[in-house]
Formats: sequence, structure tokens, C-alpha cells
Amino acid sequence: MTTPPNPVPNPGPDSVPAPVGIDDLLARVRSGLDRIEAREAFALASAGDALLVDIRYAALRERDGLIPGALVVERNELEWRLDPWGSHRSPEATGHDLRVVVVCNEGYASSLAAASLRQLGLHRATDLVGGFQAWRSEGLPVTGPDA
Repeated sequence: MTTPPNPVPNPGPDSVPAPVGIDDLLARVRSGLDRIEAREAFALASAGDALLVDIRYAALRERDGLIPGALVVERNELEWRLDPWGSHRSPEATGHDLRVVVVCNEGYASSLAAASLRQLGLHRATDLVGGFQAWRSEGLPVTGPDA
């Protein structure tokens, strides 16, 4: 039996990260984000200075409506659609300098998603504080059932 030319190292017990609760993980992730409020996100998107990306699942979009002009991407496809180097990227994924504002329902999953985009090199990715619910509460444009 031969050894592969570039074997993958087997991580030892010292390289396994310590367990962390979701609240601590969220706090860590958010400390590296420039999270923005709904009105600022609206202004940036209206000026063409940010791409709003709605990662809510279909049932929530059908129930609550959509943010006009937002790119809808299922959370499980987000990295593939926004990686500027990826073969499955959306046309909107124009480069690593793109200002992406991720929108979930209440602003939790979007923080983790924005952190993942930053790991891909989208260094301006962030998320919307309070998510879609904050957007709607501010009276910002929504199309669909509750518009």
C-alpha cells in the first residue's frame, strides 16, 4: 500500500475547537461585522451601494412578502451563489468588494451567513439588524401578502 502524495494531516486533540454555545458564537461573529439598521440598508440599496440578499425560506417569503430588488437565495446555496469565483454564482456576484447585506427573518441566521461570506473574501458582507421583521416595522417597501 502506498501513501498518497499529499496526505491530509490528521488533526490532533489540540486542534479541535472548544465547544461554544450559540449566543457566544453569535457574539463572536457579530463583533467582526458592521451590522446595519433597516433604514441604512434601504438607503444603501436604493443608491446602488449594496446588494440585499434575502435568505429566508420560501414559507416566510410567501407569508410576509419580499423586499423589492433583493436577491433571493436559499441559505443552503448562499456561498455558491455569491462566490465571485464560483461556477454557480449569481450575476450579481460581481467581486469581493461587493457590499452584501444579508437579510433573514429576525437577524440571527443572517449574522452567521454574513460571517461565512466574509470567509469567502466578501469583506464588506454584513447583515440587517432585526432582519425582515425590522425592515417591515420601519415601514420600508415590501411586496406581497402584507404589503
